Amino acid sequence: MNLIAAPFAHWLLLIALLISGGLILHAATRIAWFALSQEQLTGWFGASVVVLGFWQMKASIQPGLSFHLLGASALAMIAGRDKALLGLAAVLAADTAYGHGEWASFGLSYLIIAFIPVTLAHVLLTWAQRALPANYFIYIFVNCFAASALSMWSVGLLTCGLLAASGAYPLDFLLEEQLPYYFLLGWPEGFSSGIYLTLLVVWRPEWVSTFNDAFYLTHKN
Repeated sequence: MNLIAAPFAHWLLLIALLISGGLILHAATRIAWFALSQEQLTGWFGASVVVLGFWQMKASIQPGLSFHLLGASALAMIAGRDKALLGLAAVLAADTAYGHGEWASFGLSYLIIAFIPVTLAHVLLTWAQRALPANYFIYIFVNCFAASALSMWSVGLLTCGLLAASGAYPLDFLLEEQLPYYFLLGWPEGFSSGIYLTLLVVWRPEWVSTFNDAFYLTHKN
């Protein structure tokens, strides 16, 4: 999932880097830093470290082709959209510094494996809170499990599409040897996120910024 720079045009890498930099700065300015509680910081930093650990457990097939759990949607549920975007930028930077990626393709990788999953999770959360009953199980199964699985599938489709469009790998190879694994990974991605968020909202709900007892346990639509 950490894309290599060689197959992509320099202008595309530059534009992606500029957009990613703007998104990261925008997220940083939207965070009320001095209002963050100890519980929020613990949830945010702890989840970011766990995500970094997930990214180290990867299987590499070819240059630019590797598989690992994302954890991006779960981080968005725990920390909120803006803190998740900032946390994933730090995670991707650390992963790249470890030699698992290239700085030239940092912006493109960030847009695919950080911005897209976090945005998808945020959109689904907003929609569910407005259109669906305020129910604990809807939060777990829709906003944690389903959003995480959909994020993995979206990342797989975008990654394969980019690699095919750039000519890095033949489309037939990507459809047969790459894309199916993303759909298989969607299930453990959703399951792990659902399990972790279930445990957190039961034992440490103060660490989960998107979960509110008054809304999900007592509010009636």
